[in-house]
Amino acid sequence: MNAWIAFWNVLKKDIKNYYLKPPNISWGIIFPLSWTLMQFIRTPSTQGIDIRALLPGLMAMSILFGTTSMLAVTITFERRGRSFDRLLSAPISLTTLVLAKISGAILFGTIIAFSPIILAVFMTDLLGIDWGLAIISVLFMAVTSTLLGLAIAVSSKEVFEAQTYSNFFRFPMLFLSGLFLPIERLPVFLQPISYCLPLTYGVDMLKRAITYTGYMNVWINTLILFGFTVLLFYYCKWSIERKWIL
Repeated sequence: MNAWIAFWNVLKKDIKNYYLKPPNISWGIIFPLSWTLMQFIRTPSTQGIDIRALLPGLMAMSILFGTTSMLAVTITFERRGRSFDRLLSAPISLTTLVLAKISGAILFGTIIAFSPIILAVFMTDLLGIDWGLAIISVLFMAVTSTLLGLAIAVSSKEVFEAQTYSNFFRFPMLFLSGLFLPIERLPVFLQPISYCLPLTYGVDMLKRAITYTGYMNVWINTLILFGFTVLLFYYCKWSIERKWIL
């Protein structure tokens, strides 16, 4: 019970204090939404084919920028104010603390992910989408992107550092993970890198759910994403212990 109380209070504090900070609004909300509107406005088709094909990439991009921006602000602000040090000395496990820190970003990223869907409702027919698979893929991408953001934020001292380091990963992932350009159309020497990125497998699942164009088995995608989740979670715990505790 005490762990749940601690979990809820850390999550509530983060949402109240950090989630409407300017860096979150600019990178986590405005950038994904403006990119979505730009793509929809410039798309000439009114029959829904082109717009629907854009949805997996736009949703994945919204998740990636929304979640990583959250952690970049939350962790760095608390590190600068030394409030994270006080949390580390509190009588709660590091696992509970990490889960509390990432849960808000996962929730935020999941909500932002469906903003392109809301806009697309007014422009195209969304019948036939496998919503169950879409939700699972969104959740997996939100979790892995959040943990990636945490791993980057732990190594940063200021918000601008965390955002800059994040961009070194985020922008290449936009082009290497199959969001808007199929992986098979990338240069051969870049394709192996694509399969080292968790976003690649989430996007493939989302394409299968929305446009039925995914080319990897759903269960393989799920297993790989679960593996990335476990690997990134324990890496984040190890990084926090090494940099801030030991």
